[in-house]
Amino acid sequence: MIISKEQFSNHNMSKLIKGAVVPRPIAWVSSVSASGVRNLAPFSFFTVASMDPVTLCFSVGSVDREKDTLTNVKEKKQFVVNIVSESQANQMHESSKAYTPEEDEFSIAGIKVDKGAFVDVPKVADAPVSMECELDRIIELGSNSLILGKVVGYHIQDEVYMEKDKVDPYHLRPVGRMAGDYSYIREFYTLPNEDLSK
Repeated sequence: MIISKEQFSNHNMSKLIKGAVVPRPIAWVSSVSASGVRNLAPFSFFTVASMDPVTLCFSVGSVDREKDTLTNVKEKKQFVVNIVSESQANQMHESSKAYTPEEDEFSIAGIKVDKGAFVDVPKVADAPVSMECELDRIIELGSNSLILGKVVGYHIQDEVYMEKDKVDPYHLRPVGRMAGDYSYIREFYTLPNEDLSK
């Protein structure tokens, strides 16, 4: 099957794109409103945008109203990207539900909180990795807002840190986002690999 741009409206392109661009890492983004309400929400349109300066980016979609994360980042110009480990998947799912701006997802999902060291935004205390960010820019892309933030602080749990500044993937145990489900990321291989040619 080949689908042209003109035929997009005849197909559910959202499902086709999300089903092909997998597994996606999840940015579990913590932020704070101007009135001090904590917010925590997962975003799987997430990656590294630059290594010099170190910059992360994630995309926020819009449904009925502007998401609290986007509003908070616009107001405070700071946020924290927490990496979701398998043991936190259920709490992450709980924080993904629609709550009012006055509700605190940290409290609702029963998540331990730590203060940020470099930004005035809390982080997930038990996250294997948390990256504190200052807003670089927001790029409007159709119905989405691409948020770019420069990393100003990096937290890593001792059991996840390896010598020579490496992250141990076996202890990180990240959660991958598929089309509508999630995936384990536990097995790794190097290339070339003759087993893959069979």
